[in-house]
Amino acid sequence: MANTPSAKKRIRGTERKTARNKMRRSQLRTAVRGAREALAQTAPAAARKAVLEAVSHLDKAAGKRVIHRKNAARRKGRLMKQLNKLDNKK
Repeated sequence: MANTPSAKKRIRGTERKTARNKMRRSQLRTAVRGAREALAQTAPAAARKAVLEAVSHLDKAAGKRVIHRKNAARRKGRLMKQLNKLDNKK
């Protein structure tokens, strides 16, 4: 348990940041899930829109350091690879 006022203040700040990061991570996961579902339905227009939204969420999360930047790059690369595969199929 924290004893000093500064330690107590750090705990309060950490709780706020944790809640904010949890919200961002949840929105990110929802967007990526939506993109994967759109890619599975093989509708190129809807898939492109969903993938671009997921890429935006990944960039924002990486910029806020909710996830590592290379983790975001890897996920974006995989989504774009699936999207390109879908576009080439048509």
